[in-house]
Formats: sequence, structure tokens, C-alpha cells
Amino acid sequence: MTMSAQARSKLWSDCPVFDPETRAAALLIAQNEEELLRCFSQELSFGTGGLRGTLGVGSNRMNVYTVARATQGLADYLLSTGGRSVAIAYDSRLCSYEFACVTAGVLAKRGLTAHIYASLMPTPMLSFAVRQLNCDAGVVITASHNPSQYNGYKVYGADGCQITDHAAAAITEKIEQVSYESLSWLSEQEARDAGLLHTIPDSVFDAFIEKTLSRRVETEPAACLGLIYTPLNGTGLVPVTTVFDRIGVGHVTVVEAQRLPDGRFPTCPKPNPELPEALALGIAAAKERQADLLIATDPDCDRVGVAVRDRDGEYRILTGNEVGLLLLERLLQKTKVKDPVCVKTIVTSDLAFAIAKNYGAELREVLTGFKYIGETIGRLEQEGEAERFVFGFEESCGYLAGAHVRDKDGVMAAMLVADLAASLKREGKSLLDAREALYARYGCMANRLLNLDIEDAVPMERMAAILSALRAHPPRELAGSEVRTVLDYQPGIRGLPPSNVLSYETADGCKLIVRPSGTEPKVKMYLSARGNSMEEAAGRLDALERSARALVG
Repeated sequence: MTMSAQARSKLWSDCPVFDPETRAAALLIAQNEEELLRCFSQELSFGTGGLRGTLGVGSNRMNVYTVARATQGLADYLLSTGGRSVAIAYDSRLCSYEFACVTAGVLAKRGLTAHIYASLMPTPMLSFAVRQLNCDAGVVITASHNPSQYNGYKVYGADGCQITDHAAAAITEKIEQVSYESLSWLSEQEARDAGLLHTIPDSVFDAFIEKTLSRRVETEPAACLGLIYTPLNGTGLVPVTTVFDRIGVGHVTVVEAQRLPDGRFPTCPKPNPELPEALALGIAAAKERQADLLIATDPDCDRVGVAVRDRDGEYRILTGNEVGLLLLERLLQKTKVKDPVCVKTIVTSDLAFAIAKNYGAELREVLTGFKYIGETIGRLEQEGEAERFVFGFEESCGYLAGAHVRDKDGVMAAMLVADLAASLKREGKSLLDAREALYARYGCMANRLLNLDIEDAVPMERMAAILSALRAHPPRELAGSEVRTVLDYQPGIRGLPPSNVLSYETADGCKLIVRPSGTEPKVKMYLSARGNSMEEAAGRLDALERSARALVG
């Protein structure tokens, strides 16, 4: 039977499993109805992205108890399927190391072996470690690019991919059978003494770097390049600068205020490389040194942001779509693979189809979420054709080349961007010049993402209501053009699994895709518009945005 918020808060205030501070906080929360709903209205949802939420006390918050409960469910699932070992990584966020140790302790308590990195590491290095160590699963403690009050818990399968919908459902079933009263775990030292907790050796880091370097398509050192890099107080500093050094980048300056890990993110409250404000310090440093470009990685170093100096000395931020399209073309230009395969998500720029066609490559389209790109690589691997995979990307600054990692990889992407920029500079060009050439060759398309924040006490209900209303009353026109194509991905279409996504395309080539965020209280709206020039495409995009906002009030 589902518990009420009041019943949950009483459990947390009374049960001796919880520490005294948690019990006192739960008692205080119960006295504020709105806060009670926020903290105890439900259990923090576990899905294919694992857990993600605000740090704090409560069943709907990230804390050692919700992490332990999820891990106990994961352990029960692994034991039921014959699993024996798990790789663990963590980022710079508040409580990440503590959550990683609790995860290892719960696994060890149930006789499972945990392998944990000695220091914070990027998410792609967790994906790599799972496969390198032949583990049955992986866990990374991160909330990616969310603000500092968030943390998260992502689960990976033995293939190095984020877990499938089927596995997530099976783990969720196990989690739901775990009571808070039953929670227990070994300390870090107890787990090590029992031989059930091991440090991941440095050789795994070295192997990851070598695999990354093996995906280079340029042959000359990037010595001509002047580069500013910021890890945004996250995990990227050591692996990214190591790769820059190995490819011979001539001048690398790290943004000092954002160099060291700091889960408070004091200079970038929203450490998302898609956002201009997250790149502000880096751009200032680039202007001071007149650098060719800025590269930024998010806290868990799976996304990359890029800003490029123009001919007037100003810095222009490239969108995730633009970086992805530039890398896609470069990799296809250079690849020697027969029958290459590239992958993009349904919300990523459709110009990728024209680029792939030009180079005789197959472009596969998957649902939003990099795990679906990873699954595509897995299917190729099962067919003995993993080498056919050349590149996968999504509009939210996530990129991957090569099959050794099954998630977006900021270390890899930073290398590819730096190499491309250096190659262009040797020709007297920049990434901006390459972008304009790309639009001239394949057509002009502008893209934009609208994030509609949902501030209700129970945001999932509001998000579901918005999508239900759109299904009941789909738009007949957008930006003054008739809606010709309506796609509802809910039942599963085009060979894709079911997903709560709606897509509308107009007669003049505008497209609007709507979906609820899987990790934040937001409804995401993806807009794209074509034009004979970028100015015309941008104008149509503005009109499309007005129509999109009107749809949801």
C-alpha cells in the first residue's frame, strides 16, 4: 500500500535506522505542508537514468538512505541474475564520495565486490571501467550539469551502457521491496578488510587515455593552437589536460577559479556548458590571452561546450548541434571504415542526414538519451561490426567516437574539437569558417531549446498534464505554417521503444518536439527551422518559439 507523505515523514522521524539529525529534520519538515510534499510525497523516482534529485532529508531527496535503498535493490537484482561485481565512480558534487562509499558498503554487505576509483573520475571512464574490469554493472554518482543542490546515481549494465528500460523496471521492482528499516552497510574499511572493495588500478586510466588517442583522425600535433580550458570545477582537469598534452596542443591555459573540484560551483551556479553564463569566465580568460578557442567540460566531463574567436576578436559560442555536425563531417571525411554508421537522437539537427548521405554513411536515429546510442553500438558489436561505428551525438553537447565507451565522452570530444581547430588554423581558417561552409553546403537550419521549468510541489503531475493536453488538442499550425506531420512516440514508432514525446512538422520545414525531462522538473521543447539564409532561418525560429510558448500557456 502506498504511504502518505505524513506516514513517510513519521517513519523517518521515528525509525532508529536514521541518524539523529535526519530524524530531527524529518520532524521539522512535517510541520510545513508544502515542504512535506516536496520531501516526502513520493520515493525518489528510479528510471533508466537512475536517481537524480535535490540533496536533503526525505524519501524524495538524494541522501545516504535513498542511495542505500537503491543500491540494496540493485544488489538484489544482480544476485538474482548471477552478477558479482560493480564498478563505481563519483564526481566533484557535494556528498558524491560519501554516496559512493555507501554504495560500495551496501554491495559488500550483500557479498558483491565493488571496484572504486581512487579519486573522482568522468562518467565516460566509469563506462570504460565496467568493460575493462568485466564487471556486471556500474554506478556513477553525479548529477551531470545540474546546479549544486542536486546529485544523482546512474546505473550501467555490463555492456557499459546506461541500463535499459527492462533492467530499470526489474531493479525498480527490487527497490520497492526494500524497507528503510532493513538498510545496513559496511564501512569502507570493513568492506576492504572483507576483500570486497578494491581500488581501480591506474592502468585503467592509462588504457582509457590510449583508447582516446587511438580515435584521432589528425596526424600533426596541435602545436599552433592557443586554447583556454575549464573543467567547471568538475572531473575533467586531469584526463582532458593529459590528452591535450599528448596531442601536442601548444598553449593551454586552465581557468584558475574553475580548475579544482568544488561541488558548490561558486563561479557557475549552473555548470552546464550549453549555457553562456557557465562559459563567461572562460571567455573572459580567452579574451585576455587572445586564445583561438575555449573548451569547457561539465562536472562529470561527459559534455563539452565550445566558444571560438571571430575575426573581430569576439567569442562566439557554438551550439551542441553545430559542434556535432562539424565533428560528424570531419570524421566522415577522414574515416577509412567501410559502410560507416553514425547515430543521432531524434531531437538533434536533421542536417546530419544530408552530411551522412554525402559521405555514403548510414545515419541511424534513436530516442533522446545517449544510452540509445550506446545500445546501437552494442548491436553492431553483437553482429561483429563494432568498427563500423564512427560517431554518435546529441544536441545537448554530447559526443562519442569509437566503441570503447558507451556514453557521451567529454575527454574524447575535447580532443576532437582541439584537433579540428588546429587543423583549420593551419589552413588559415577557424571553426566559424567551417560552420559557414557547412551551412552553405547542406542548407541553413537554426535550432533552439526551450526549458519550461515546472515549480509545482509535485512537478511530474503537471508535466504529464501538459503532454496530455497537447495530445488532446494538437496544433493545426505553427509560426503561420500548416502542421503536416504529427508523430506521437508514446506507443512506440519507427522501430523505437515507447517514449512520451510529441513531434510536429510544418509545411515549410519547421519542427517542434516536446517531451518531459527525465532528470529535472522541466518540459523541454526542441525547435528547428530552415531558411535560404541563417537570418531567414532565425526569423522563422523566433516565430516558432512564440507559437510553442502559446501552446503551453
